[in-house]
Amino acid sequence: MWVRLQSALLLLLLSMSASAQTLVVTDDNNQSVTLQAPAQRIITLAPSMTELVFSLGAGDRIVGVMDFSNYPPAANDLPVVGRFDMLDMEQIVALQPDLIVAWRSGNPRSSLQRLQELGFTVYTAEPESLRSIASHLQRLGVLTGTETRANALAEDFIEQLDATSRRYADDRLIDVFYQVWDRPLVTVGGSELINDMIEVCGGRNVFRELGTGPKVNLEDVLLKEPEVIIASGSDENSPTWLEDWRRWSQLPAVANNHLYTIPPDLVQRHSLRALQGLDLMCQHIDKAR
Repeated sequence: MWVRLQSALLLLLLSMSASAQTLVVTDDNNQSVTLQAPAQRIITLAPSMTELVFSLGAGDRIVGVMDFSNYPPAANDLPVVGRFDMLDMEQIVALQPDLIVAWRSGNPRSSLQRLQELGFTVYTAEPESLRSIASHLQRLGVLTGTETRANALAEDFIEQLDATSRRYADDRLIDVFYQVWDRPLVTVGGSELINDMIEVCGGRNVFRELGTGPKVNLEDVLLKEPEVIIASGSDENSPTWLEDWRRWSQLPAVANNHLYTIPPDLVQRHSLRALQGLDLMCQHIDKAR
């Protein structure tokens, strides 16, 4: 009797121990992602996810990244396992990751499905807002065993975001046109990170009613009469097509010289650096007031 009781207790303790080590989160596909221990071999299939894992202090566990994963500088030394339209499946399998951090709209879905069929653990992200950055930090913190750091970073991120939102909450709305590219003329729709930034800064994206990555015509922009035009670029590498708008002096943005640039990595990636992009966005929009 006593021996059987001891055996039962031992099995219970072993079960509780195994359960305590199990790490479980729900990804943006509403799928449960489970690891038995913190991930030690990670592949990140989006530059933004690469940045987040590095932010958590787990960058030294990344064994493969997506093309254009260039921040922090250490990411440049990591093997590239794919680009937006293709994954190097053979290389990914050879690296034997215990966690693959994927980007739903930025990775080939058939390849992600195949990786899951092969038994790899895939966490799928589809961040659409500034607040979602904090959420992904926390979930990746669970999967990498860096929860304390992740929660602190997420809390600080939300505090800064809320402070910025309060600062511009009562200001006059400014109509903004954000130009991603010239030919074709590409802007941002209402479900994108840049749209979220514009709204936090007290701006109004003139094409907010459109979908993701919309293409528009010159006539569309002229009819919207934006007060601010912002292009993907930098002061040192300003796109020539930003200056092309000066031909249309009837635009309020041109008449009042409100043509600006923001480095695309700061506003197109769901990473902690988005707060830097948000600060620049708000500065530019505020000048039009």
